[in-house]
Amino acid sequence: MSIVPVPHTAIIIVAAGSGTRLEARAPKAFVGIDNRTILRHALDGVFAAQPLQVIVVAPAGHEGDAQTELLAAAGDRADLGRVVTGGATRQESVAAGLAALWGDVTTVLVHDAARALTPPSVIDAVAAAVTAQAAALPVLPVVDTLKRVDGGVVTGTVDRSELAAAQTPQGFPRDALEAAYARAAEEGAEYTDDAALFAAAGHTVRLVPGSERSFKITTPDDLERARALLATAPPSTGARRDRGAGALPRVGIGTDVHAFGGEGDLWLAGLEWPGEQPLSGHSDGDAVAHAIVDALLGAAGLGDIGTHFGTAHPEYAGAHADVFLSATRRLLAEAGFSIGNVSVQFQGNRPRFSARRVEAERALSAALGGAPVSVTATTTDALGFPGRGEGIAVTAVALVVPVDGPHR
Repeated sequence: MSIVPVPHTAIIIVAAGSGTRLEARAPKAFVGIDNRTILRHALDGVFAAQPLQVIVVAPAGHEGDAQTELLAAAGDRADLGRVVTGGATRQESVAAGLAALWGDVTTVLVHDAARALTPPSVIDAVAAAVTAQAAALPVLPVVDTLKRVDGGVVTGTVDRSELAAAQTPQGFPRDALEAAYARAAEEGAEYTDDAALFAAAGHTVRLVPGSERSFKITTPDDLERARALLATAPPSTGARRDRGAGALPRVGIGTDVHAFGGEGDLWLAGLEWPGEQPLSGHSDGDAVAHAIVDALLGAAGLGDIGTHFGTAHPEYAGAHADVFLSATRRLLAEAGFSIGNVSVQFQGNRPRFSARRVEAERALSAALGGAPVSVTATTTDALGFPGRGEGIAVTAVALVVPVDGPHR
């Protein structure tokens, strides 16, 4: 067994949940997704990240099972792992993990085993974002329209721009987190997550981008979603695939077609077009954005838009281009790709595009992290459904580049 340097960052994996809502006969962490358990998949992602002290908090009576999974995932990092017994509540379980930290640890990540497909890149990003004064919380934008209700009646709409969906791992400076836990124990206060406990003690929590893959496996439907992702994803999507330095760029093509229909205004190329008839679709019908997504996913070998954002994902109903494109950019980054450029052409008689071309290209590029995007438009001389004004057809070509350097 090789000697592994002692890390200054630890991750506490909370795996003591009962799994009641999962309708399983075993604790949630030990339910199988495929030929591996939820806990094993979570550990695979952790051990593909930077070296960390790894503490698994297991339900009483299942410490041996957790140790088996830990050793199987750890490989030559087995010396970094330890299993402890959880408590009756999540806070008690995390406190048990905190008590097992090595003296050299200064940064602590707290992770739910149920977020089993969390990419190593998210774990590394959270660890890097923690400072002596502030915690780091991975989040996703809220894409659903949220309503405030009272007694089964809608009383208002919540501004989703002020909201974010929290994920794990959540990262903290060790001393401040331990003090916050001691304060909560003295007050007998319970919090829904560690970021809330930390903030209640008066500390700052900063945001970092989360991942679509970091969803929490809570219900049987969540378990089926995880199985579907693993069945359709390329090998080792959770950890970056090893292509070696100097791998060639890859090109993908995407097409999309939407008919005019529905209510409201048109959304196309990331822009709203007031007074123009909208395109019908599961989201906002932005055929330009959807073709770009397919081109990027195809180039990286990550499936298609239906796999990641289709009708099986109701959270994307009504979402606009920036949501789809930023999520796609994260998927590519997790798989080890950067975006070179994208070229798009749409065919249709309307809207009149030339006056807003630069605005559209800037909006699409911003959603892709600054990657260059060019958009052209053409008519079809009254031929076909675009020429008859029935809808819009789009073709996109994307170039993606494997990230240089060694990948885990």
